[in-house]
Amino acid sequence: MRQYLDLCKKVLENGTYKDDRTGTGTYSLFGYQTRYNLEEGFPLVTTKKVFLRGIIHELLWFISGDTNIKYLVDNDVHIWDDWAYKAYKESSEFEGEDMKGFAARIKSLDKDDPFVKKWGELGPVYGRQWRNFNEQGVDQLENLINQIKTNPNSRRLIISAWNPCEVDKMALPPCHSFMQFYVVNGKLSCQLYQRSADIFLGVPFNIASYSLFTMMIAQVCGLKPGEFVHTMGDAHIYTNHVDQIKLQLSREPKPLPVMKINPNVKSIYDFKIEDFTLEGYEPWPRIKGEVAV
Repeated sequence: MRQYLDLCKKVLENGTYKDDRTGTGTYSLFGYQTRYNLEEGFPLVTTKKVFLRGIIHELLWFISGDTNIKYLVDNDVHIWDDWAYKAYKESSEFEGEDMKGFAARIKSLDKDDPFVKKWGELGPVYGRQWRNFNEQGVDQLENLINQIKTNPNSRRLIISAWNPCEVDKMALPPCHSFMQFYVVNGKLSCQLYQRSADIFLGVPFNIASYSLFTMMIAQVCGLKPGEFVHTMGDAHIYTNHVDQIKLQLSREPKPLPVMKINPNVKSIYDFKIEDFTLEGYEPWPRIKGEVAV
């Protein structure tokens, strides 16, 4: 994962200070690209331990079209809690729970409970756009897979999560917003355009998530995985993550692990957490950092 460390170093040394929406402040660089050959290993950052189970559950959640944190919370994945809790805390219905108490309440209730349906809902975020774009019944994921199978040379193998008609209804507008797939020599590659890239917390998740997504789609389409190309717009380090980035830069990256996927799964909608096995992942210890909401 030298590519990731090069990104960290570039932004740390050349980024410009900018105020931002969260009030935290960032060191920012505009326009950066990294490439990962998926045949050389699974690109999971090794200079800190990354929460892979959370990455997989989030990806399965996107694929299902779900936009309520209930599934994630039930599986002890809390990466979206901040945004749901923020809306609840600012409402007249807030009863004083801290965020952990809020998540515990969501987990204790049925998915059809009014509290869960109202305060666990994030609006038409990623899964909705992937599976029901603009609520018009356009299943971009299904269309993509059909096109890869029937017209692999198409230059229209695209999924867009950025929807101007609904972006104001989302708890968080999509950061990883546009992806294009490419088939050549029996291999499937993916290029992601990410408008906003949180280098310490978000980017390691994004690299692993879209690399895995590419591998999954390749499998169900009878292809081998090729490259994951990560194009970032505003690539930034939050001011409260500078020490964490410097710590990672002081660590020598370790060999990439190998991701094994159950070969018997033939539909993108049938994958379960048990179908993924990571081998040889021996990262440096976890590094904590606060998310900017």
